[in-house]
Amino acid sequence: MSGHYGIKVGDAVQDFRIETYDPSKGDFGQISLAELREAKKWTVLFFYPADFTFV
Repeated sequence: MSGHYGIKVGDAVQDFRIETYDPSKGDFGQISLAELREAKKWTVLFFYPADFTFV
């Protein structure tokens, strides 16, 4: 299987903001990649291309 993918391991990622869920608080919130970088937090991005799709 061959193809061109837009991002590779180690590439820089543009800033984004996502909705999160904190089970310790039992509440939703938001976080941005810029906030994680500023706090010097490790960040791992992963994707499930077919997750939550009907078959």
